[in-house]
Amino acid sequence: MNSLLAPGLGLLALSAVAVAAERQPAASNANSLPIVTDAKLGGDERQTRFIADLSRKIEMRTFTLADPYRVVIDLPQVTFRLGHRAGESGRGLVKAFRYGLIMQGTSRIVLDLGKPARIERAFVLDAAEGQPARLVVDLVATDRESFLRAIAPAQPPPPAQAARPPAPDAKADPRPLIVIDPGHGGIDNGTRAPSGESEKTLVLDFALLLRDHIEKSGKYRVLMTRTDDTFVPLGERVRLARTNQAALFVSIHADALRRGDGEAQGATIYTLSETASDAEAARLAEAENRADLIAGIDLSAEPEAIAGILIDFAQRETRAYALQFARLLAAELKSVARLHKQPLKSAGFKVLKAPDVPSVLLELGYVSNQQDLKQLTSDSWRTKTAAAAARAIEQFLQRRFAAEKAK
Repeated sequence: MNSLLAPGLGLLALSAVAVAAERQPAASNANSLPIVTDAKLGGDERQTRFIADLSRKIEMRTFTLADPYRVVIDLPQVTFRLGHRAGESGRGLVKAFRYGLIMQGTSRIVLDLGKPARIERAFVLDAAEGQPARLVVDLVATDRESFLRAIAPAQPPPPAQAARPPAPDAKADPRPLIVIDPGHGGIDNGTRAPSGESEKTLVLDFALLLRDHIEKSGKYRVLMTRTDDTFVPLGERVRLARTNQAALFVSIHADALRRGDGEAQGATIYTLSETASDAEAARLAEAENRADLIAGIDLSAEPEAIAGILIDFAQRETRAYALQFARLLAAELKSVARLHKQPLKSAGFKVLKAPDVPSVLLELGYVSNQQDLKQLTSDSWRTKTAAAAARAIEQFLQRRFAAEKAK
């Protein structure tokens, strides 16, 4: 394993997992974020080393999570300058790794383990002898019982939530509130096109356009779950809609098929159901519901109402409204966008489980399909499709409030 470190630097064995580093660098660099310029793995299934090259020495903190087995490395906010396929393949004990912003001021690297492993050493080296500063994490294979015992004293404090845009004041502004939820963000890239475009960026661009179209009418308030490349836990997205008594929740995504799954294209609109409408819907819901695990969040202490809100059968009216909106949205999108051969589907998406807020998940298309990707990256297509979605939202809310007044 030493071959992964530059000659002459040596190993710094530290007993603590959290490593304190230097304070602010020279004044000329004080305003720039540290940069992660490379990341690599070495070793085998008994011992594996993870190394990240840095533009300067930083602090880090590590901990482990089970089910699935993960090692989480928390850093101050950094800029990752790695290839778009970095982390997709692993070595030794590490199957793959991912990285990104977990909240403003904090970046995270998550190592997905193939089996239990303990953190033997975790440290940061100063730049020396022509080599960059380096972050090093050494892993050694262990058994499940030992892995679980090691987690207990090292459990991280609950992550602080990133600053959110303030919700519009309903008392000062009684207009109905629509929550627009660009999926994924930060450390959670979502799907990725073969050419490198990430779902989190594509859906944020579209969601911001949709917000602008909705606000043009002046009839509604809009609250975004995120407006930048920040990770937002699934439960927080649901809480945001419920706490602010949203009239509608629209989550925006883009799908990708795996190799061997065939070919599919076009937009799909999902509503909530306990039983998936088909195997593809079940696959997608399972993938989307893993967002918190991808980001290295421990759900074991989450209240059931947050980690997986139980569907209340008494909320049939909410679900009926969601299906009504889904049909209107499909009708409007049909005039400007290609729809999936089965455009209306359902599955158990956690992000749709607010029992009192009509919620849909809009998959704009497949980044794995060249035609869909061309549209998803087209300003013209995004503009006209966002306008169509805004029309569907207005139609739905007009009909809903007219029906409620007539009761």
